[in-house]
Amino acid sequence: MATSSVPAQAFKLIKFDVVRDVAHITLNHPDKNVLTVGLMGEMAEAIESLNGRADVKAILLDSSQKAFSYGISLEDSKPDRVFQTLDAFNRVFTALGEVSKPLIVVVNGPAIGAGSELVAFGDMIIATPNARFAQPEVTLGVFPPFAAVMLPQLIGPKKSYELLLTGRALSAEEAYALNFVNRVVSEAELQKTVEEVKARISQFSAPVLEMTKKVISSSMGLPLNEAMKKSHDIYLNQLMSLEDVHEGLRAVLEKRKPVWKNK
Repeated sequence: MATSSVPAQAFKLIKFDVVRDVAHITLNHPDKNVLTVGLMGEMAEAIESLNGRADVKAILLDSSQKAFSYGISLEDSKPDRVFQTLDAFNRVFTALGEVSKPLIVVVNGPAIGAGSELVAFGDMIIATPNARFAQPEVTLGVFPPFAAVMLPQLIGPKKSYELLLTGRALSAEEAYALNFVNRVVSEAELQKTVEEVKARISQFSAPVLEMTKKVISSSMGLPLNEAMKKSHDIYLNQLMSLEDVHEGLRAVLEKRKPVWKNK
């Protein structure tokens, strides 16, 4: 069993550990997981510690509270602190992009404001009927800076206009219908479903997973020709240099399961 290089006691507002090949980050700020600058700093530090960790194949983000997160704290939303708040949130986003490991997000309660934006960072989002998602920032006289950019890419512009301009919440089922979440399962089936997804991802090579995510995320919004050039460049100049590529081909020829070296 591998563990994180960041001591668990270093964190007060999240729980963080690495078990086998999955890094587990749990929001742990009672009782609504309000996202403070300190909490987001801890999240970013945990994610950044995974850079270069070839043994880690995925990140799992969940909550120890009934709520996933009620978003940015009122204190950190004040004009004299908002720069630091946006910087802290952007650091989390940047860290996730740089580490480029699949992010599984588990939502079993409300994800409001920046909490919903945090969910949107996920690659695979598993929700229960307890989940709901909302961007109510207009009711506070502001707009959600990340959702205003990300939501149109995820669910399309028309629905994004509706949700961001009215602050209306989405149920888990509505979020699923809009492809904002991947699966909606009962609370009784949640743990089993999460374990199945983790087990599926764990079958594959960590750097191959990272490169696959990198191609998808870096190609969105690009013209098709540019996106294909980027994909081909990563395929030829990064993927083909991996030992795991050769192992995968040998395993097919030898009719056996590959033994990944994660390099």
